Amino acid sequence: MLKQRIVTALILAPLALFAILFLPLQGFLLAVAVVMALGAWEWANLTGLTIGIFKSIYTVLILGICLFLTYSIPIEAIWVQGQLNAVYRWILSVAALWWFISLALIIVYPRYNSFWRTSVFWRGSFGILTLIPTWVAIVTLRTSLYDVEPLYGASLIFYVLGIVWAADIGAFFVGVKFGRLKLRPNVSPGKTLEGLFGGIAASSAIIGFAALHYQVEYSRIWIHLLIGGLTVAVSALGDLNESMFKRSAGCKDSGNLLPGHGGLLDRIDSLTAAFPIFALCYVSWMA
Repeated sequence: MLKQRIVTALILAPLALFAILFLPLQGFLLAVAVVMALGAWEWANLTGLTIGIFKSIYTVLILGICLFLTYSIPIEAIWVQGQLNAVYRWILSVAALWWFISLALIIVYPRYNSFWRTSVFWRGSFGILTLIPTWVAIVTLRTSLYDVEPLYGASLIFYVLGIVWAADIGAFFVGVKFGRLKLRPNVSPGKTLEGLFGGIAASSAIIGFAALHYQVEYSRIWIHLLIGGLTVAVSALGDLNESMFKRSAGCKDSGNLLPGHGGLLDRIDSLTAAFPIFALCYVSWMA
């Protein structure tokens, strides 16, 4: 199992780096759309769509929405005079509302979940609200200031990845050592409040370094710390969200696409919440 995890990571990490740094923007948009489509294939399992044809239809739906946005809104129209396209911004705003609703669902779980637990429509809709804004957020960040500095958007993506991964590592070690207060034991028994705070503390180092790297004015550093902390906190929500749906579906992993790692969603669940919220904050207060 460990060998499989290492081999998979050694293959995927260079591919991800290459896509973020070297793919032309159009190719990058399509590559991320394919990743969201693979996530949709796994999300279909969480909705109860176990028959191949129905899983395929759901996957094509997610891919089709991404492709529609790709070709209906040209790359040069995503950002115009420092302003994000209205459709993209609307999708990010809807994502913020969805994650607020998701928080409420997690808090009350397993009570009051009868309206969605057995409903393919609702669980399928939750997947759309999770995956499409993730694509929009990644595209939003990657295309930011592209005409001025082609790799600036890539640095934003690496920033989000860095603080989320640092938070995961910090949460794991602090949670193992000091974890006592469970976040939501009915959803994910291993997550603790101490681990969450440990993750936020670990990510603060990267947030501070990034603020210095981008030469942020001292009077605005608090905004970066606040947005970074919010992004990390929401990333934990993404993890809990998928755990809730997996528990309702009675499965341990979202799929088996990644040998040794389980499903793709199991690896990006935190990012599906972190990217949209960070992108919305970036567009609103940092761009």
